[in-house]
Amino acid sequence: MSVRVLTGTDVRNITAELSVEFLQSLMEDVFALISSPESGTAYLPHRISIPMENHTALFMPARISTMGTAMKVVSVPSNSDDKRGLPASTLVLDKHTGAVKAIVNARSLTALRNAAGSLLSTTLVGPISPTRIVAFGAGEQVLAHLDLHFQAFPSVKSCTIVNRSINDRLSSITSQLADKHPSVNLSVLAYDAFNVTSESSAQLRSYLSNADIIITATPSHLPLFPSSWVRSGTHVILIGSYTPQMKEVDTDLIMRAIPTSFHNDETNETHSPILLVDSISACLVEAGEIIEAGIKPSQVVEIGKFVLDKREHVRSNWRKFASKSKGVANDFVGPITIFKSVGVGLQDVAIAYAVVDKAEEMERSNAKGTMGVVVLDFDV
Repeated sequence: MSVRVLTGTDVRNITAELSVEFLQSLMEDVFALISSPESGTAYLPHRISIPMENHTALFMPARISTMGTAMKVVSVPSNSDDKRGLPASTLVLDKHTGAVKAIVNARSLTALRNAAGSLLSTTLVGPISPTRIVAFGAGEQVLAHLDLHFQAFPSVKSCTIVNRSINDRLSSITSQLADKHPSVNLSVLAYDAFNVTSESSAQLRSYLSNADIIITATPSHLPLFPSSWVRSGTHVILIGSYTPQMKEVDTDLIMRAIPTSFHNDETNETHSPILLVDSISACLVEAGEIIEAGIKPSQVVEIGKFVLDKREHVRSNWRKFASKSKGVANDFVGPITIFKSVGVGLQDVAIAYAVVDKAEEMERSNAKGTMGVVVLDFDV
């Protein structure tokens, strides 16, 4: 039996060959499946948690009938001071033999599939031509989110990355983004929500008040900023929280995304907010911001439902809108759009199979040799 082993370097080389359009389309298909369980083509059992000496191991199997079966294994450090990140691997099964076909380093893949889903939300309900982005965090999630958004929106001219400190991780992702996207003016800001200074507070408020898109990818248990710093029309992407105790924004901001009619007398436009989620059932029990706000299922929309409506050419109650100009009444209490994601196992299946298929295709064409791919042969 042969097992293909794709290292982190292999994965980065392979995913560099996947277009933004392909990644968005892939996540469209996944989210559509999540929102149409009656199709019977997707299987997503509950994850299994096993305590270890220094980690909690999470085993997350999932299957898409048209694609295949995979299981991601993630080890979450028990010590909150462990800054080495989350070791993650995905086992991909051969649909014909049932044996393990490939082992894929999933650390950057998780960030990529999340970023592709977030980008989809921006193209569906966010600003049409965003120019300014503020991102919180300094890990793979922020790197992937900004990279995809910069590629998809040439209109982006400036971006500020906010982190608790100016450290090597922040410097690394800033350098990578600067090299790949020289037209974007990048800046960094040290801001600790637990230890706010008047100077950092004023700086952050200034950046947020001009942002078209805000991305948060932190494990914070305290809102990173008040709702009053976010102007009307901003698209907010929440990626960090995945437990009831974690929350990156306050309840006021969440409530600004609950659909209701807002009328702007000055521009004679009606703007509609929307709270999109990857999975209603998952977010209502895992997302701290959603839980604290007491959000009901009827107040949120699965992004997959939005995709299905678009495919069926159903006129949506929500429309894209460009960022508002300054000075508009209620500019900092008006409607916003939010996409909240806790991650869904079907995304892991889709992205893992896409990477393995691409590796095989590149190997057949010998585009980049074997890409450092290791193929192990052993008897069973």
